Amino acid sequence: MFFSNMEDTPRPISTQIVGTIPEWIKGNFLRNGPGKFEIGNHKFNHWVDGMALMHQFKISNGQVTYKSRFLSSDSYQTNKEHNRIAISEFGTVTMPDPCKNVFQRFLSRFESHKPTDNANMSFVTYKGDYYVSTETNIMHKVDPDTLETEKVDWSKFIAVNGATAHPHTEPDGTTYNMGNSYTSKGSYYNIIQVPPTKKTEDETLEGATVLCSIPSVDKTKPSYYHSFAMSENYVVFIEQPIKLDLLKIMTGKLRRKSISDGLFWDPKLNTIFHLIHKHTGKVSSLKYLAKPLSTFHQINAYEEDGFLIIDLCASDDGQAITSYNIQNMRKSGEALDEVYNTLSRAFPRRFVLPLNVGPDTPYNQNLITLPNSIATSVRIAKNKVFCTHEDLHGEDLHEYGGLEFPQINYHKFNTHPYRYFYGCGFRHLVGDTLIKMDLHGKRMKVWEHPGQYPSEPVFVPSPNATEEDDGVIMSVVITPDEDKSTFFLVLDAKTFEELGRAVVPVNIPYGFHGTFNATA
Repeated sequence: MFFSNMEDTPRPISTQIVGTIPEWIKGNFLRNGPGKFEIGNHKFNHWVDGMALMHQFKISNGQVTYKSRFLSSDSYQTNKEHNRIAISEFGTVTMPDPCKNVFQRFLSRFESHKPTDNANMSFVTYKGDYYVSTETNIMHKVDPDTLETEKVDWSKFIAVNGATAHPHTEPDGTTYNMGNSYTSKGSYYNIIQVPPTKKTEDETLEGATVLCSIPSVDKTKPSYYHSFAMSENYVVFIEQPIKLDLLKIMTGKLRRKSISDGLFWDPKLNTIFHLIHKHTGKVSSLKYLAKPLSTFHQINAYEEDGFLIIDLCASDDGQAITSYNIQNMRKSGEALDEVYNTLSRAFPRRFVLPLNVGPDTPYNQNLITLPNSIATSVRIAKNKVFCTHEDLHGEDLHEYGGLEFPQINYHKFNTHPYRYFYGCGFRHLVGDTLIKMDLHGKRMKVWEHPGQYPSEPVFVPSPNATEEDDGVIMSVVITPDEDKSTFFLVLDAKTFEELGRAVVPVNIPYGFHGTFNATA
């Protein structure tokens, strides 16, 4: 059921409430992820290739209705029209149209991969509007109530070839993101800024600007990044040793290879932390180095006493992304265990970057003076500092397979010192537990039920909350061994005890990211 073709449910349906859904929760819990893995006789190869299926759990007066809708992207419509995979995705390359003659089919192999608009990764906000996003230049603006969409192209507003599905938003609504651009002079990483509000009702990304461009060290092999970190004054870009071979990607269709074939892990390279001042666009001349690591999601970042603290989920191996192909994920028993055991686990880590490194800063000694920090930062050259991390967990997290899909009380504590974060434990290829981590003592609370697989936890604060964990955790739980037994779950964020669930009478696939859209 994780990776089977699903039907959408465009009209709201009732759910069965077990326990209690707090009456103060009013709004739409929105989730995104792949929902169709086969078109006609063709099958997608990778988890992130499936056609986007948007989910809405509408919560009001302790009741929940559910509906879902396939994103009406160009990719979806073209595939449907041809009854085959006609648009290439990350791990799937389209085959030449059998209706074309031999010469046309031969020529079509010389075309490069067109960017997909199958925005199946997350729900994000710009200027108060909701969008579904992946990592290409196309997003879709979404009405959170009807799930109707409108296509929006980043490249119509700024010169980028895509943007991440994980922007950061300031309290005033100003949003930052990152996107690559590929030019005749090489590859660049661009920091993007989007204004906080709209001047007209039908506006989308008007006013977006590129704050600064950072050249890739290797012009034809930039680093892959899924997200980035942000503190009060800085955007932190982590240049990791997962590389994109642009020549391989550009010639992929000719060689009948997908974009994923152009990704590779180079453990000979260090990880580099780049700091960009948000208000000036100036890139710090200091480069903070660390041993090779792979990170998809950051937890939080903030500044304290002349240091920038950055917490992230990371592993020591960057090959996991290619392991999530559908053939692997549909295995069972020992074959599935074998795939899982080859994956490197992601664990929460803290790096501490000294901001005030000047001519008088000593070399070859630990510069971190924060009490109780066991992370290190050592100046090794004029503009280079080598950093080692501190684990943000105890030994007990190992038995839960590490932690991914981290979330915090974002609106109050993003860019500020914080105490709690939430995530999924991974004793399986998908999350199989929900975990609350307490940084005071590195203690954890766990929600788990055998055979049930929860998705990313989303924190929603209680009205008039005074403490950081006053609120609830929302997740969607898949039960693949039982038919039509998926449920929307609400936990008390403080105790991590279940408050209630809404059982949905249709099957739902395991998805990626979600958000809560509060309504009056």
